[in-house]
Amino acid sequence: MKYSTGRQDDMEFPRFTFNPKEGIDNPALVITDDPEPNHSLVPRLCQLKRQDGQAFGFYLRKENNIRGLVIRDVAPWSPAEHSGLRDGDRVLEVNEEYVDNTNFYRVVRKIQTCGLHLFLLVLREDEHEQAASMSVNLQMLASASKGDHWSRPRLCHISRDQEHGLGMSVIPVEGQKGRYILSTEADGPAEKAGVRSGDRLIWINGVSVSTFTSSSLNRTMKRSGDSVTVLVIDGHSESCYVRRKMPILPVVAENCSLPHSAKSLHLTKGRDGYGFLLRQEKLLSRRIVHVLREVDAGSPAEEAGMEDGDLLLAVNGEPVESAEHEDIIKKIRRSGDQVCLTAMSSQARAFYRELDVSPLLFHEEAALQNEGGRTLSRRCGSPLRNGDVPKPCVKDKEETGSSIQHKSETFIRQLSAGLTDVLL
Repeated sequence: MKYSTGRQDDMEFPRFTFNPKEGIDNPALVITDDPEPNHSLVPRLCQLKRQDGQAFGFYLRKENNIRGLVIRDVAPWSPAEHSGLRDGDRVLEVNEEYVDNTNFYRVVRKIQTCGLHLFLLVLREDEHEQAASMSVNLQMLASASKGDHWSRPRLCHISRDQEHGLGMSVIPVEGQKGRYILSTEADGPAEKAGVRSGDRLIWINGVSVSTFTSSSLNRTMKRSGDSVTVLVIDGHSESCYVRRKMPILPVVAENCSLPHSAKSLHLTKGRDGYGFLLRQEKLLSRRIVHVLREVDAGSPAEEAGMEDGDLLLAVNGEPVESAEHEDIIKKIRRSGDQVCLTAMSSQARAFYRELDVSPLLFHEEAALQNEGGRTLSRRCGSPLRNGDVPKPCVKDKEETGSSIQHKSETFIRQLSAGLTDVLL
């Protein structure tokens, strides 16, 4: 069309039209904003479950100059392959924790200490590269896969009060067998332990309540003695897990009030060694355990907090409960003059065993805080070369006891400079 001011030559302007189906086609009216998330990038949730003593069946790799942790060499017929994990997948989350920019060895230890269940949120290699080229916020992408207002389940230990009992009541969900909602007393034992009114009860003392009738659940709570341990979650978050077809388990839970925890023993060898004996013993249940014995008075072991009868769980962050006795001794001797041992009393270990929860699940091991993957810690361990894992040390007394069946051991491959992977 023509438009004239009367003072200038006629000027030609383009014609703009409006189509209600297509919107305004005037480029000058296009509103720029942050790009919408690319909905073609959908992380996959892989659920791995292994048997006791079985590996998950994959290598976790970290390469220099490449962002992310890479899955390699998925073993045929393994829990990893069965879960849908594929060679080249990039790991975003381990058990609901974002790890894409987390220290490699810390992620390794997190997987090693999670027990029999492992949940990995992954992207295909090409999807990960596409996300990087588009500057996609991977943490937001992982979070979006869960839904809004999502939160972890909570593992709560409730001590019974003489006056208020547990401070909560269990309400069956009408028409839904095996589903229960909790109602708590204000400032009562349950609320103090982390339980909230309206929470869904998932399991009690290590047993899923989905199989319980109201009467059997009440009997279980009454027979629980002075305390009870429950796994709970709010209703909205429960719906998120149902939508994702993901079971609600302690391995993804937040520890609110568990009464026992493993302890880290940081030892530096003295003139007479560490001053304790590591023995292999058999419990009445015929379970084999590795026990710390004969702690010398004034020794590095006693000064670190070791007590006679403590059970050894890990050496420099690496779980050893299922390892052969002689292999543990070798790990300790190879460590040099410093070592970090993780231990727990036999009573505390029995508590976790009853719950069927790894005693290392919530243990924040100082050895994991190695700066840039170079050192084990300032207090224990020697410098790590590329591909090394934290190594142990302890022992100067004669060990006794027969070896037990080998079940699992960390296998580290140094493939080339700056390229390391770990068998898990």
